[in-house]
Amino acid sequence: MKYKRLGEMLVDVGVITEEQLTEALAKQKGSGKRLGTVLVDEHFITETQLIETLRMQLGIDFIDLNKAKIDPSMVNLVPKNIAKKERVVPVKLVHDNLYLAMEDPMNFMAIENVKNTTRKRVTPMIAYSRAIDRALNVLYENEGAARAMEEMREEGGFVSLDERSDSVLENEESNAAPTVKLVNSILERGITEKASDIHVEPRENGMVVRLRVDGRLNTILEIPKDLQGAVISRFKVMAGMNIAERRVPQDGRAVMRRPDGSDIDMRLSSLPTIFGEKIVIRLLIRDKTYLTREGIGITKQDNAKFDRILKNTSGVILIVGPTGSGKTSTLYTMIHELKSDTVNMISLEDPVEFQIDGVTQVAINEKVGLTFASALRSCLRQDPDIICIGEIRDGETAEIAMRAAMTGHLVLSTIHTEDTISAIDRLKDMGIEPYLIAGSVRGVVSQRLVRRICPNCKEEVTPDPDVLDLIGLKPDPEMHFYKGRGCHMCFDSGYRGRTGVFEILPVRASIRDSIASGITGSVLRRELMKDEDFVPMIANGRQLAQEGITTVEELVRTIVTVE
Repeated sequence: MKYKRLGEMLVDVGVITEEQLTEALAKQKGSGKRLGTVLVDEHFITETQLIETLRMQLGIDFIDLNKAKIDPSMVNLVPKNIAKKERVVPVKLVHDNLYLAMEDPMNFMAIENVKNTTRKRVTPMIAYSRAIDRALNVLYENEGAARAMEEMREEGGFVSLDERSDSVLENEESNAAPTVKLVNSILERGITEKASDIHVEPRENGMVVRLRVDGRLNTILEIPKDLQGAVISRFKVMAGMNIAERRVPQDGRAVMRRPDGSDIDMRLSSLPTIFGEKIVIRLLIRDKTYLTREGIGITKQDNAKFDRILKNTSGVILIVGPTGSGKTSTLYTMIHELKSDTVNMISLEDPVEFQIDGVTQVAINEKVGLTFASALRSCLRQDPDIICIGEIRDGETAEIAMRAAMTGHLVLSTIHTEDTISAIDRLKDMGIEPYLIAGSVRGVVSQRLVRRICPNCKEEVTPDPDVLDLIGLKPDPEMHFYKGRGCHMCFDSGYRGRTGVFEILPVRASIRDSIASGITGSVLRRELMKDEDFVPMIANGRQLAQEGITTVEELVRTIVTVE
């Protein structure tokens, strides 16, 4: 059994069929991926099934890297470039035997490479892929950050301005300036952890680096006070900011090319504080798989309403929610579905987050007078079929958008409000007449982001009755709820990834009449609650909780307003 190929092992134990193996082998050709990765990506097996099969068939030990204590000196044994290239983590050295954590212990070329480098015998151990990613970053990037900070001290915290146009994460950083190494290690850690934002935050006695992962901030690094200026300057140089100006906020952008050839867009913002400038980096990963209905979390039940809204050829479609609720992703999903060679689509954005082929994208620049309102007036003279407005911020933009919709254009935009009905009230507050709102708005999509339960440690639980009451449910033995207990896959949080919770309101004739009559939002909501087709956001959330996608505690945290 030890000499069998992976595919044969999995077929023998009944984890996959011969047909699935054949399909996976066909998809593996030319992909550069190993068979196990392809099988997991195609959902033929889970990573847990793969590990269990290899462990039982090959007699290889499993190691939980999130709980293992690894001596930092291991980085001196296996160089960073080899560890990252082969995706291996040196765990411990016993006499002349090196224990090596791998996601594929049958990768004999990787084992030979490590043997030749270390001149040690190698004992492979099997570990989860994501745990290896995190261990590599904790072990090598933190070590690299510490070494870079030592070098910075030796050089007096000097930051080279020759690096202005170089925002590339290099495989070999031996010739890079220490400051560049430190900043690159911070960025690489953020990308690996799938962070949405990196906070570089000055405090009284130093500076901390925090990552926002699945909506929560976690501290990953502390930087001494004497190196603060050099690190901040490096970030500002990358984004094309003025490093001499520290008294006013600044914004900038950078594109980072990784060793695998992928590009990461970054939006950087600086803010003067009492302890120095704070930098926040928004990471925008160019992954089109997220910009689909499935990717943003539209359920089968909401698909019909989503279709009904997008079939309009004129009118305004609004996407609403607070900051960080996923509005931009939903807007880009709509753009991807509506763009074609037969329509002229113009998008006004501040800033342009993703470049979309076939769409005319305009970057708003208020410093030179190019506001949403002025750009919208100009683009109406460009014969558009569909106009996308990144955000309606004022009454002037709102009125132009409404009148453009009344004259036959389809307008997509976002607006900051709590829910679908609040969007109508917000437009009224901006000075838009009720008849204009009723005649132009065709649909409103309200949304929030909730964390998904980690599938690896999901277990059935009985929620607290008081928590159930907050989401409008009573204890019922027929209802089942779930929660993640915390494991190596989710770093003991119980959650992994996020999905959207939606409230979709197609504006039908009866709703238009109610809006035109000028009734208040509270009255309109009471009328909608009598409509069987209207599903409020909390009801959508309850469905996700009962399907085991999220927890009732997460719904309370993100949706419920406790009065």
